[in-house]
Amino acid sequence: MNDLMIKPEYAMLIFQIRGYKVMIDSDLALLYHVQTKALKQQVKRNAKRFPADFMFELTTLEKKELVTNCDRLAFLKHSSVNPLVFTEQGVAMLSSVMHSSKAIQVNIEIMRAFARYRALLRETEALNKGLKALDDKLDRSFRFLLGKIDALHQPKGKHRPIGFKQRKGR
Repeated sequence: MNDLMIKPEYAMLIFQIRGYKVMIDSDLALLYHVQTKALKQQVKRNAKRFPADFMFELTTLEKKELVTNCDRLAFLKHSSVNPLVFTEQGVAMLSSVMHSSKAIQVNIEIMRAFARYRALLRETEALNKGLKALDDKLDRSFRFLLGKIDALHQPKGKHRPIGFKQRKGR
């Protein structure tokens, strides 16, 4: 049962690239206990199973940005080959290509990590909407109060002077 629990480090392996949540080939190979080269060979042998929305190769610029933002991927800096990245559907498809029991077990855990990642994004969106609504309410309240304060400082109309009037000529 403990093997089926979502491991927090899997969520740390998910990146947002080109609007997709993806995992890098080297991370997946490490999880599956195979070499990155072997994983890529399996993918190439089954290329029809991996359309562009399941897997794509990073550009040199994307690889550079990823290495800059994530210290643990520094080994990619000097690699002449750009890494492949797999979307959630691509990772699911890897389970049909990688036949080991370890790969199947890891895939189950990764699918749970993607689900948890989506849930966290939804919670964050809901929290942001709540904060925006609260901010709008506070903004309206402050504007109302500032309007009332400004109204106190404005003259209401023509006031009669208080005191005695002096007449001219006397």
